[in-house]
Amino acid sequence: MAAKVYIVYYSMYGHVAKLAEEIQKGASSIEGVEAKLWQVPETLSEEVLGKMGAPSKTEVPVITPNDLAEADGILFGFPTRFGMMCAQMKAFFDATGGLWREQKLAGKPAGIFYSTGTQGGGQETTPLTAITQLTHHGMLFVPVGYTFGAKMFEMENVKAGSPYGSGTFAGDGTRWPTTVELEQAFHQGQYFSGIARKLKSSSA
Repeated sequence: MAAKVYIVYYSMYGHVAKLAEEIQKGASSIEGVEAKLWQVPETLSEEVLGKMGAPSKTEVPVITPNDLAEADGILFGFPTRFGMMCAQMKAFFDATGGLWREQKLAGKPAGIFYSTGTQGGGQETTPLTAITQLTHHGMLFVPVGYTFGAKMFEMENVKAGSPYGSGTFAGDGTRWPTTVELEQAFHQGQYFSGIARKLKSSSA
């Protein structure tokens, strides 16, 4: 049976969604892995989103907390808000109390990817503070580390992402993930899914 890898994200303007799509491609490139995209529920009204200039949501299905229990591994993606995960993702985690009570997610591998507005806007603090959510659920945090190779040391061009996970800079909203950032996202999906598959096989 294929290992189920869920890529669960929140994306207001599409930057995190772009990373999620690339992560799914990387995850799906691993034999014996079934990768699926999910969005977390929106907490803002259509009126507020309209005033913020947010585009319409995509057709990616909206996840419920109980859906998480079906996954063999989960990658969570979100934009930063003042160096931490956005309120929509935090609200979703806050709704997982039932899973926490029964430790339904304990032992499952988990990864993180993210978007920030600026270079100093939380590329490390955002995933670092998000790890607390995984810890209370007993999940196994799987960072990218430096497995992406030489491109982790890119200095000639602006590049987001870190050993914690893949990332991008949104800037004023007009900057989109670069080729290297998308390559790291693909690599994260591939690397993470290989580990999720091995863990599922070892427990079979």
